[in-house]
Amino acid sequence: MPLDHGDPGDAPSTPPPLTAVLNEQRPSPAEETRSVVAATNTATLASLSGDGGPWASFVTYGLLDGQPVLCVSRLAEHGRNLAGDPRASLSIVTPDLPTDPLAGSRVTLAGRVERPTGEEAAAAREAHLAAVPSAKYYIDFSDFTVWVLRVERVRWVGGYGRMDSASSADYAAARPDPIVSVAGRAITHLNDDHADALLDMAKARGGYPDATAAVCERADRYGLDLRVTTPRGIAVTRVGYVAPIDTIGELRSATVELTRLSREA
Repeated sequence: MPLDHGDPGDAPSTPPPLTAVLNEQRPSPAEETRSVVAATNTATLASLSGDGGPWASFVTYGLLDGQPVLCVSRLAEHGRNLAGDPRASLSIVTPDLPTDPLAGSRVTLAGRVERPTGEEAAAAREAHLAAVPSAKYYIDFSDFTVWVLRVERVRWVGGYGRMDSASSADYAAARPDPIVSVAGRAITHLNDDHADALLDMAKARGGYPDATAAVCERADRYGLDLRVTTPRGIAVTRVGYVAPIDTIGELRSATVELTRLSREA
């Protein structure tokens, strides 16, 4: 009989925390989405063909205040589709996918495309060129059109069991996380040289006093995602900083403070 989401079969179940997780603050779905969108310049565009059928194609984009800026040719089917029906969506996948692609982050932005005019047209052109420098060779060709996708719907998926929607207003107001994309070396340093501190955090603040090991999987402006090993199995928990940080230079002091508080506890 096929298994459903509530039946792990022979797979080990995830052990729940034994004590309260003290600070689970993390980026909002809108912030997560803005971070994924800002991390790359490629996407899959879904447009509608003349017969109403769906059409998916690979495109590049820039960003103008978070709104994707496309530059497509009418010689391509997706270019003709957008000219005929402005409804469109972009599927964007994080560039740093894990071994299991479905465990990685991806987003869908849906809305309607518009041709910008006036000052916005110049700003949109520059936004696309900033993200896709090679577009300078064709962006001014007569068959190419610059479109801005006016985002109306947002869906973020952060891997298995982590997903949410965001309003267009929340998306427009959010900013990309300043830490996620530059935290790789710091995470490696934490795991290689401060595994004992991560374990103390997991025990005292992450809800797993029975943890025997902890590994940092991600750092963002609000805290750390830790994978913990316990006699009951493996789990993922959250350890939030005392206060959010805005630059990678603040990460060291934030984790030092977490270590101090964890050991005092």
